[in-house]
Amino acid sequence: MGYDNLLHLFLVPFPAQGHVNPLLRLGKRLASKGFLVTFTAPDIVGNKMRTANINISADLTPIGDGFIRFEFFHDGWNDDDPRRYDLNQYMQQLELVGRQVIPLMIKTNAEQKRTVSCIISNPFIPWVCDVAESLALPSALLWVQSCACFAAYYHYYHDLIPFPTEADPEIDVQLPCMPLLKYHEVPTFMHHSTVYPFLTRMIIDQFENLDKPFGIFMETFQELELEVIDYMSKIFPIRTIGPLFKNQNENVTGDLLTPDDCLEWLDSKPPSSVVYISFGSIVKLVQEQVNEIAHGLLNSCLFFLWVMRPPPRRISGDEPVVLPDGFLEKVGEKGKIVKWSPQEKVLAHPSISCFLTHCGWNSSMESLSSGVPIVAFPQWGDQVTNAKYLEEVFKIGIRVSRGENNGDWIKRIVSREEIEKCLIQATSGPAAVELKNNALKWKKEAEAAVADGGSSHKNIQAFVDELKRRCVGVASIPATSRDESAATKATVVGEELVNESTGI
Repeated sequence: MGYDNLLHLFLVPFPAQGHVNPLLRLGKRLASKGFLVTFTAPDIVGNKMRTANINISADLTPIGDGFIRFEFFHDGWNDDDPRRYDLNQYMQQLELVGRQVIPLMIKTNAEQKRTVSCIISNPFIPWVCDVAESLALPSALLWVQSCACFAAYYHYYHDLIPFPTEADPEIDVQLPCMPLLKYHEVPTFMHHSTVYPFLTRMIIDQFENLDKPFGIFMETFQELELEVIDYMSKIFPIRTIGPLFKNQNENVTGDLLTPDDCLEWLDSKPPSSVVYISFGSIVKLVQEQVNEIAHGLLNSCLFFLWVMRPPPRRISGDEPVVLPDGFLEKVGEKGKIVKWSPQEKVLAHPSISCFLTHCGWNSSMESLSSGVPIVAFPQWGDQVTNAKYLEEVFKIGIRVSRGENNGDWIKRIVSREEIEKCLIQATSGPAAVELKNNALKWKKEAEAAVADGGSSHKNIQAFVDELKRRCVGVASIPATSRDESAATKATVVGEELVNESTGI
């Protein structure tokens, strides 16, 4: 079975776990609809994906009516280059190389009779849309945060309403079709005190470029954020298509770490008895906070599965956090520590009672769609807004209390007493019953959204139909003439990089 008659989509993610996973899930969904999909990323990401999944290959992997393949490129820096640990520097390097290499990769694919018809990316690499425009290719965007955060960024970018400022850092924000956001519930990138100002710049750059994608996929579902989706859909061509992890082909996954085996341990535990704890792929807790979580778990007397990700390799040598002395001996069979987990399978396991989470949007969607209540422990970025929604709008979560003293509130340590209290409240008693019922309601809504005839199912089919209409015209343009301008713009450095490093 060949791919000669299939339209070819080229997917470029922001190089982080929370972006790679949803874009790959979208790629598989589109491949199943009869597309050839090439997923590309810097080879530092590709190497991790290959280590975690043997099915990551340059060869064609059948998915439904289409195929997916992988093609990675060198980002121009050695693996041990200390500049990698400065995200601001690295994103500048990735843009510099990506603008040169991706057009050449697309040219090479055309020469190999895999002419690319559309490029799909996700936040926050707006330059990918520029590359598509320079090649006369249509582009689309997968938004991997909530529509509520999308609306907040839009109003911030256009200065439509007041946001916290250096002079007045405690402004509450009232956005259309959204609940009032207290100043500490506004995405932290919008605060003058943010420790990641370059991420604020990336968000602004993304919104400066939002006239270029012909469509915006959104990893949410209509029923979950109905009012704000309806409002923002009048401004942007939004199509909700989530939850993307539902009904997925599991042979090809986007994990950058190899999951540990923990399902057999979960099998040994009673139904609704285990607290699952994970702070995602980026959040790093300080030692004092790890100690408080550990003692809060011990004092709660609950079973738990705790993901303690190994620390990233850093030239500066951050000290890894460790468990308190004697913790594992005291826990015994009541707890299990893993370096990484198959999270979707864990959340679907009947022994899971609740999820102590940083409230990243992927984790929030997976918990909502699996019917699992949340103890919300946000750290920064969109997580603080997600926590607000999980507790007050979706009503499946309890937020830990951290105080509200502006920029410093995020740095405060949540006490073991507070953690124990929230865990008990989320797992037993009338409040726990209400949280579970609400979570099961959202699970049912999520399943309906992706089922045949559901809102997300119809939206992705409509997007596929539009994609095919747009791509047919593109595919009819001779590849050599379409790629000529990009090829002439590419530098000698770009030629050397693509010749040396693309593929597997």
